[in-house]
Amino acid sequence: MVALTFPDGARREYPTGITGLDIAKGISPSLAKRTVAMALDGAVVDLAEKIDRDSKIEFLTREDPRALELIRHDCAHVLAEAVQTLWPGTQVTIGPVIENGFYYDFFRNQPFTPEDFAAIEKKMREIVARDKPFNKEVWTREETKKVFRDKGELFKIELVDAIPEDQKINIYKQGDWFDLCRGPHMTSTGKVGNAFKLMKVAGAYWRGDAKNPMLTRIYGTAFAKQEELDAYLKQIEEAEKRDPRRLGREMDLFHFQEEAPGSVFWHAKGWTLFQGLENYIRRRQIDAGYSEVNSPQLMDRELWVTTGHIPTYSEMMFLTQKREEDERVYAIKPMNCPGHVQIFKNGLKSYRDLPLKIAEFGKVHRFEPSGALHGLMRVRAFTQDDAHVFITESQIAEEALKINDLILTIYRDFGFDDVTIKFSDRPEKRIGEDIVWDKSEAALMAALKASGRPWTLNKGEGAFYGPKLEYVLRDAIGRDWQCGTVQVDLNLPGRLGAFYIDEHSNKVTPVMLHRAMFGSLERFTGILIEHYAGHFPLWLSPVQAVVATITSDADDYAREAVAAAQRAGLRVELDIRNEKINYKVREHSLAKVPALLVVGKKEAADRTVSIRRLGQEQQQQSPLDAALKMLSEEAVPPDIKRMRQAV
Repeated sequence: MVALTFPDGARREYPTGITGLDIAKGISPSLAKRTVAMALDGAVVDLAEKIDRDSKIEFLTREDPRALELIRHDCAHVLAEAVQTLWPGTQVTIGPVIENGFYYDFFRNQPFTPEDFAAIEKKMREIVARDKPFNKEVWTREETKKVFRDKGELFKIELVDAIPEDQKINIYKQGDWFDLCRGPHMTSTGKVGNAFKLMKVAGAYWRGDAKNPMLTRIYGTAFAKQEELDAYLKQIEEAEKRDPRRLGREMDLFHFQEEAPGSVFWHAKGWTLFQGLENYIRRRQIDAGYSEVNSPQLMDRELWVTTGHIPTYSEMMFLTQKREEDERVYAIKPMNCPGHVQIFKNGLKSYRDLPLKIAEFGKVHRFEPSGALHGLMRVRAFTQDDAHVFITESQIAEEALKINDLILTIYRDFGFDDVTIKFSDRPEKRIGEDIVWDKSEAALMAALKASGRPWTLNKGEGAFYGPKLEYVLRDAIGRDWQCGTVQVDLNLPGRLGAFYIDEHSNKVTPVMLHRAMFGSLERFTGILIEHYAGHFPLWLSPVQAVVATITSDADDYAREAVAAAQRAGLRVELDIRNEKINYKVREHSLAKVPALLVVGKKEAADRTVSIRRLGQEQQQQSPLDAALKMLSEEAVPPDIKRMRQAV
């Protein structure tokens, strides 16, 4: 017998080997009909799985959030069956669930295109309507390879060979069609529903190796309800309008090119935006007691061995080669922390010097796979608003709380009010003793609880040297972005020999808090572009206003207006081209210029301007001085505005 505990706390005994479906039927036929899978001790499994041990059991319906991954997994199988039905001879390879959907890789002499989607989706709906049950069978290794070899599925044979000998070979059938799969699945294809859509195609090398055959990857998404799918598609449509790569071109901010993969070529306007962000953070952290430093890009490889980066992080690092005149190998820094420890170590430190806060806008390089690079959002070279706070163990909670409060006020200044915090504890691959991790996690948790902010556990996702808090922003279209972090490190300072003298004249290893608020300035710039759809608040916009003429009679006045605007501290451009004013308005609107000051012969005579704000049809007539006063007040950054109000 097995003892099963239900969510309401009830505990019942059943014969060993009973299935979840049998239990659900015994409770209620309607429950069995609604249930698509079950969770045993929290792990989702097939409803037809035999239960052979005491467990906590839960029944999952399609509406359960945990069922969404099953819906998408099953939909991937339905996609694969549809493709092979329509194009016999096509080989299927792998089809995992990914964030927001799924994909399946296919091998076919003629690649699939989006024009094939209508036929595929129609066939998928037929398969869903047939509502065939998913049945799991366990095959022998040789039997599996023979069946797939006879079908011409050579990629499947490779996959079978890659399965460890001690693992079973699971085959899932849906009617006559079947595939190699770990599972789990729902009870039948009908449970997939019709809230699915194929999204795009892409090329993908088999197993990610360019030496292997090129496959066609079909991406799709699926949801439990049609309204959820509709909301997601609307979000995707809005995100495409806000895509930083497109807006970066239209606003003349930056570009990428193959000669420097994953590195940004900042144009003048983009660099103005970037520097605005950097200067904002600089002001905020100076006000919070940080000193700005700068550490070398290249440091000896052996330093990174000592820190633990080479053993745990080397696949992400760029290393130099030995040269005859210098036998050493150097690493381009992937992070700033070791350099900051060296700065801390230079000169004797006392407990009276703590907390000691040092910050750097450090350029770092990390080897992101080429397939993962994605505009500003995923790069190889980026700038961190990095800082390290050297403290005693007793100061961890207090200083972590100060950083938490600073980060949250910064996000509010940029219009991010919906912020969640994740507590990431020790990962499997880490350095340091468990007793040290216990101290770090307890202190960081104390700060988190003191903040009063809601949080979630991000199990096993801490840095390899310490636990961390991760700050996740929700943007204007409902997408989440992980940006800032606070990390407690009781390992790295000791590895590098850092110490301070305590009140008893003893040498003590300091605790180091790692802190980033934007994280990557490049990525945060991309997030801001999406959040504002390029329509930045005036204080942040790289070009705050353009003075544009209607006729050449106003050219001299336009020049005067630009000079006056510059004296008022505004970033302003002049447009006296021999073009129609409607053309100029469209062009500057596309470039997302917040304010257009239109002047003609009448405005020149009256010393006025016609103000057209981005996104508004109406124009406002105003004396030039009043217009510039209004704009210059609006262009004051929020932190400076608060400081002025406090005086």
